[in-house]
Amino acid sequence: MNNLKFEQIALSANVQKAISEMGFTEATPIQTQAIPVVLEGNDIIGQAQTGTGKTAAFAIPTLEKIQSDYRGVQAIVLCPTRELAVQVADEFKKLAKFMPSVEIAAIYGGDSIERQIRQLKKGVQIVVGTPGRVIDHLERKTLKLDNIHTIVLDEADEMLNMGFREDIELILEKMPEDRQTLLFSATMPKPILELTQRYQNNPTLIKVVKSELTNAKVEQFYYSLKPNDRVELMSRLIEMYDVQRSIVFCNTKRGVDELVSDLQSRQMTVEGLHGDLSQAQRNQVMAKFKSNLVTVLVATDVAARGIDVDNVEAVFNYDVPFDPEYYVHRIGRTGRAGKSGKSFTFLTERKDRFRLQDIERYAKVKIQVGEIPTRKVLVNLRKAKLMIDIKTAIQSEGLDKYNHIISDLQAEGFDNEQIILALLKMQAGHILETQNTQDWQPEAVNLGEGKTKASNGKMVRIFINAGNKEKIRKGDILGAITGEAGVAGHKIGAIDIFPKHSYVDIDAAEVNKVLKVMNQRKLKGKKVNFEIAR
Repeated sequence: MNNLKFEQIALSANVQKAISEMGFTEATPIQTQAIPVVLEGNDIIGQAQTGTGKTAAFAIPTLEKIQSDYRGVQAIVLCPTRELAVQVADEFKKLAKFMPSVEIAAIYGGDSIERQIRQLKKGVQIVVGTPGRVIDHLERKTLKLDNIHTIVLDEADEMLNMGFREDIELILEKMPEDRQTLLFSATMPKPILELTQRYQNNPTLIKVVKSELTNAKVEQFYYSLKPNDRVELMSRLIEMYDVQRSIVFCNTKRGVDELVSDLQSRQMTVEGLHGDLSQAQRNQVMAKFKSNLVTVLVATDVAARGIDVDNVEAVFNYDVPFDPEYYVHRIGRTGRAGKSGKSFTFLTERKDRFRLQDIERYAKVKIQVGEIPTRKVLVNLRKAKLMIDIKTAIQSEGLDKYNHIISDLQAEGFDNEQIILALLKMQAGHILETQNTQDWQPEAVNLGEGKTKASNGKMVRIFINAGNKEKIRKGDILGAITGEAGVAGHKIGAIDIFPKHSYVDIDAAEVNKVLKVMNQRKLKGKKVNFEIAR
């Protein structure tokens, strides 16, 4: 079945405009099959993994059914985790960009329930939430389901694995009977089938299987290094392998912008691509990349969807993707049309080791440790290239026009060897000047076993209700806890930052002190809440 173009789907002008601005022209397989069926009002069971575009598969038709003049909840999406709830809500907001009267709220545990209550009272049409927090609002009567026409169970198998079955059934029981129920799950165990039989009305099964594995013609390498060493290593790899066209993947829009700035400072021809760009800006960037005016394209996974450019020689995973399927999509940009390609993945923290192992299991491939290009290797490569350029120039025509310059210099007493050496110094002096300088080696990260050990063998995860939208960085959290609470750096584990919240692992023996102190302090001038993650 051929994928549909979005313009072939009967969607409102506002939704089409948002889709176009996000850079999408062609629907993914799950979107091609699901959107028309949902628009017809049918229940569906969508079997698809993360990274297949399933969020838009239910978000687009759900938005089409929203009555923007009614300020009550009309659709609800249940997600297993707060991270996914935030991600799904953000996707809805992007697709509803040109529907100013449509409000979307993300409600989940760990966030201020008072703030959520205020938001719900103002009036929202779409709620994205975790089952526990949704029930909390139902019990407080701050969320009403009387006018719900659509409910989505996203990653239903994961919700059941986390013990949410009773919560899900309680919520479904309170729904109007004439609702539309959309269920998405990566797997179809017996409990999922029982849910579909009990709560869905003659659902259409839509199954999208993984068909894309890594290309055998793509050599795959990984490197363990500190985050600040990545730009230098990438520059060296580009030079060592003489990469003329590459795509670099970052996990965040902010990461794209910062990397573009760093590479531009190194005189690279580079542009960034992410969801904040308008369609006109996106088209301009892609036109430059396709015409080789730009040799390095830095992009997020979402922005890179639909990119079809030949002769991409290398892909850099500047950040390790959260989902193994994203890795497959990323390196599928190189090694096309029978040509070879290379992928380079940078591991900068301990959990990256687990992610790499997940990728290897998923793609059934062994990713090799990459060789660090030393300065000596690069100098020798530059010398070899210079030799080729000189030989090519010797064999070309028109050298005789420079004879008078040689004659004039010889008349002043300079011999041929002096003239040649001076010209080489002018043309390629930087090659020789770097030979005696101290070589650079990236500092390897101890990837260990993927977990930070506490003094008593146990770490406790702390939730913080602020993230990168408040410009919070890992260094801010680390510095605040070590400086304000007096906790030693080795007792602080992984720090994960999301748009609106963050997590930090703390030695169990230090948790009470951290909570007591940090809840009386400000983080980057903002009062934030530290609590044990549930």
